[in-house]
Amino acid sequence: MNEYAITVTSKEKAELLEIGAPPALNPNEIRGRTICSLISPGTELAWNYCGKNFPTVPGYSAVFKVEESGGETGEIEKGAFYFCMGNHKSFQQCGIEDAVKVPEGLPPETAVLARLIGVSMTTLTMTAARPGDIVVVTGAGPVGYLAAQIFSISGYEVIIVEPDAGRRRIAEGTCGLKSFEKMPLDDKSICGKVAIVVECSGHEQAVLDACRAVRKRGEVVLLGVPWQRKTELYAHELLYEVFHKYVVLRSGWEWELPLKSSDFHPHSIIAGYGTALNWLSRGAVKTEGLSTLINPRNPQDAYQDLLNRRSKGLFSIFDWRKI
Repeated sequence: MNEYAITVTSKEKAELLEIGAPPALNPNEIRGRTICSLISPGTELAWNYCGKNFPTVPGYSAVFKVEESGGETGEIEKGAFYFCMGNHKSFQQCGIEDAVKVPEGLPPETAVLARLIGVSMTTLTMTAARPGDIVVVTGAGPVGYLAAQIFSISGYEVIIVEPDAGRRRIAEGTCGLKSFEKMPLDDKSICGKVAIVVECSGHEQAVLDACRAVRKRGEVVLLGVPWQRKTELYAHELLYEVFHKYVVLRSGWEWELPLKSSDFHPHSIIAGYGTALNWLSRGAVKTEGLSTLINPRNPQDAYQDLLNRRSKGLFSIFDWRKI
């Protein structure tokens, strides 16, 4: 059987290319056909599609159906769905400890969203803020929308700041979250009382406004990547707020947690994916109607739609069942 991978072959050019057969299966690995894989718009557009190094095979979230397993994987049910950090390929192969079984009844196209929940799971785990505190999420794209929900279901009072009216309607209508077009710096019931701002836009002005909005010793966590300069702000404006308000300004680096759990470090990246899958399975995280399924044979159209903001919904997913 032919195997395929979505490959960015040159700047702003994505193709579905035939690739070689999978490598030999190691004793601790499982392998199977990809059901779906999720596009991460920020990383894949900036790093892969509009990047500088070619060719690349993008993607880091997939759900696959297990067909084979090595001799040291324990009892693996063939035909079961597993989530992994896989590329946009027609098959997935990974160590059993790097995959998480999808809960019974959870659609693969929903399960694959666990990867984006994991981006902010580290911040939720590491923050000094506590349930009941005010959390502001700036930027309600795929990562910000999911970050707002996991903080909300964990007991925080969540506010979204998002300039796009359509995304604000999604946050308000689907999740019942309060939203603003811009940071409510004049609202004394919010400004100066925010425990943490989860910054998902990558915009300099959003970071500066976040530092102005938090309480003393509040946190501003940078999840959004500043791929390019967007303002003419001076660093002094930011430094002034950080110094005088004792702001904890830090990276939202998700890999601050270990990949796998251990006796003295139970919280990990993989454990976070398990939690995310359980939340999705229970319907605690609302995603219905927000995904677009795309035929992998047409990756160029998918990336062009994302690049030019023509995509419908929040999540773009390659459906490998159409191959």
